[in-house]
This record gives sequence, C-alpha cells and structure tokens, in this order.
Amino acid sequence: MPSKTSNLIICVSTLSVVCMLLINTGNIISSFIKVNAAEQYSFVGKWGSKGSGNGEFSQPTGIAVDSKGDLYVADNTALTNKIQKFTSNGTFIKAWGNLGFGQGSFTSPTQISTDSMDNVYVADFGSPDTAVQKFTSNGTFITLWGSTGIGDGQFVSPGGVAVDSKGNVYVADFGYNDRVQKFDGNGNFIMKWGSAGIGDGQFNGPVGIRSDSNGSIYVVDGGNDRVQKFDSNGSFITKWGSTGTGDGQFNHPAGIAINSKGLVYVAETNSARVQIFAQSISK
Repeated sequence: MPSKTSNLIICVSTLSVVCMLLINTGNIISSFIKVNAAEQYSFVGKWGSKGSGNGEFSQPTGIAVDSKGDLYVADNTALTNKIQKFTSNGTFIKAWGNLGFGQGSFTSPTQISTDSMDNVYVADFGSPDTAVQKFTSNGTFITLWGSTGIGDGQFVSPGGVAVDSKGNVYVADFGYNDRVQKFDGNGNFIMKWGSAGIGDGQFNGPVGIRSDSNGSIYVVDGGNDRVQKFDSNGSFITKWGSTGTGDGQFNHPAGIAINSKGLVYVAETNSARVQIFAQSISK
C-alpha cells in the first residue's frame, strides 16, 4: 500500500474519465524525476463516462481541488459547458452552467482554480467578454470580468487561471495578447506582463498557469515548448524545456500542477504524457 506521505495526482483523460493515482516519489536527485523501481504507483479509482448527465463528461479539460478535498471539473463542449462538483471519491454533488454568454453560462470553460475560501474561478477560453467567472463552492455566481481587446483587463483567448495564497488571480491569455494579467479576487486589474516572442518573459500561446506555496507563478508556454517561472509581480526567475520528446523536453505542453512539496507536473498534449520536475539543489 502507498505510504501516508504519498501525493495525490488527479488526471483528466480524453476518454471522459477522471482518474486518481497515488504517487510516492522517493528522493529528489535532479531537476527531472524519472519513474524507476524505487517509486510506487497504485491505482485508486476512477469515475465518469461519455455523456451529458450528472457524473458524465463530454470533454473534461480543467480540474481543481478545494480545501475540503472536493473536486471541480470543467467540461467544455456544446453538449455540456458546465462545472461539476464531486467528493474526493467521485460522488456527484452538483453541477452548474450551460451554453451561452453572461452570468453562469460558458462557451468553452477550459481551466478552473480555487482560492483559500473555496471560491471557484473558471476561465472561459471561447468568451473574452466573460473571461473569468467567480462562484462560491456551491456554484452561486459572485462576479465576472473581461472584454475583448488588448487593453488592461481585456482578453483574446483566456486559456488558464490560477489563484495565489493571497487571493490574487492570474489569467493567461492564449491569443494575440500572449501575456499574463494579474487581478485581485474581485477582478480589479493590478498588472500584466509578457508579449509575443521567444525571449525570457515572452510567450507563444500561454495556457496552463499555477501558483506555488511561495507565490511564484508557473506558466506553460505551449508554443515555445517550455515552462517559465516568475515572481508574483511578473519578474522572470527561470525557465526550462525545449522542443522534443526526450526527458525534460516538450511537445506542446498544456497543463500544469504543483503539489505541496514543490514538485511540478506538466501534461503534454502531443506526447500524451506527464513529466515531473523538481527544483535543482545547489551544492
């Protein structure tokens, strides 16, 4: 059986199934961790099937966990366009959302995040005018923000959303803007960083975005096949990755997650894999 210190990984598959794995990672010896005999993986369970009913999925793309361990899954096709909430074991609790524009409606909800109060933030890739919507953990609408454009607080294709420990919200804009914008929890614009390009702090289709326990921001730079790390004010810290299929390389990375130990998990669309990274220890 896995040890009590095992870390929970949640994955969303293209087979409309949500699955759970427990991973015991062992010693960190380099910036990239390969699966080896010292690591133990045990399948815990799964739920979901193709469909549009409660507990069913059409194209689940985003998932988040709140402080109670409940799970929120974003399903983003025309048949669904909703958020579903489950217990940690996959028992359906409730759902909200439908196809459309405005409060509580979505056109393509792709990424989802929660804050310390268990509020739920949803990035709607297909609707810049309602780029981010905020709900209570029960799905009650709180607020939304966004409009189409290149100005502060505007979006082209909002692809990812993250919330830090202070309640600040970071939104990655996948389209022409190629940038990250920072807001307070009510959607008031704070700052932005990024532009199109391949240099440090530049992006080519930023999608996945997450904050770690120290407040650092990790952005999956999908078109540049890399991950970039920033402080909470957008100052560049480091980057890693290059185009390819080898260890530490990427072929269109899209999703990212960070656990309590600081391990970084990156999901690749074209390579159909997840890679695990850890910060190198300087000697």
